[in-house]
Amino acid sequence: MIRWYALAYIVGLLLGWRYVVALTRLPDPPLDKQDIDDFIVWATFGVILGGRLGYTLFYRPDYYLAHPVDILFVWQGGMSFHGGLLGVVAAVWWFSRRRGLNTLAVGDYIACAAPIGLFFGRIANFINAELFGRPSDIAWAMVFPGGGPHPRHPSQLYEALLEGALLFLLLAILVRIEPLRLRRGTLVGLFLIGYGCARAVAELFRQPDAHLGFLAAGLTMGQLLSAPVFIFGLYLLVRAKKST
Repeated sequence: MIRWYALAYIVGLLLGWRYVVALTRLPDPPLDKQDIDDFIVWATFGVILGGRLGYTLFYRPDYYLAHPVDILFVWQGGMSFHGGLLGVVAAVWWFSRRRGLNTLAVGDYIACAAPIGLFFGRIANFINAELFGRPSDIAWAMVFPGGGPHPRHPSQLYEALLEGALLFLLLAILVRIEPLRLRRGTLVGLFLIGYGCARAVAELFRQPDAHLGFLAAGLTMGQLLSAPVFIFGLYLLVRAKKST
C-alpha cells in the first residue's frame, strides 16, 4: 500500500530543496547551495516534529494527554500545517544563527518553496479521501468514502490550488523583483498573508473535524489558527517596509 501522505512529504521536500537551490542564481542570495543542502535535514525535522506536535496540541490534546505514547505513531495519521509551520520557523531561526545568516532573508527563500509541499500534501489528502468538503449539489461534487452518501466539495483540491499552485506562482513572480527581495521578511510576510487568506476561504467549503465541529462564532479550528498567521504576516510586511 502506498503511503500517499508520506510520499507527498518526500516529494515536497525534495522539490522545495531543488527550487531554493535554483533561487540562489538570483543576485545576492542569503545562503549558498551548501547551506541549502544542509538545511533540508533541519527542514525535514521541523516539518515532521512540528506538524505532529501541532496536531496533538491543537486538535487532540485530551486524547494525547491520556495516550502520550501514541504521539510517536505518526503513521496512524495526524499532522497539522500550523504546527509544521512553527517547526520550520524554529529550524530557520536556529540554523541561521548557527551559520551567521540573516534569518528573515533565509526565511524569504524558504517561504517561496513552501507552497510546493502544501500542494502535494493536499493532493495526498484528496487521494486518501480525507479532510473532504461539506455536502453540496455543485456539478463537480463527489462522494468520498467515509463521507456518507452525499456528494461533497473536493475541498482538498481547492486548497491545493489556492495554498499551493496560486501562492507558489505569486511568490515566484515577486521573488524576482529585486526591491521586494531585498526587503528582508517581505516574502515571508506575503506567504503568511496568502496562506492565511487561502486557508480561511477553503475552510468555508471543508467539513470541520468531527471531534471539534464549529467553534467560536461558527469558525473552524483551521480559520482560528490562520488568524495569527495572517496578523504576523502583516507585521513582517510593515517591519520590512519601515526598514528600507
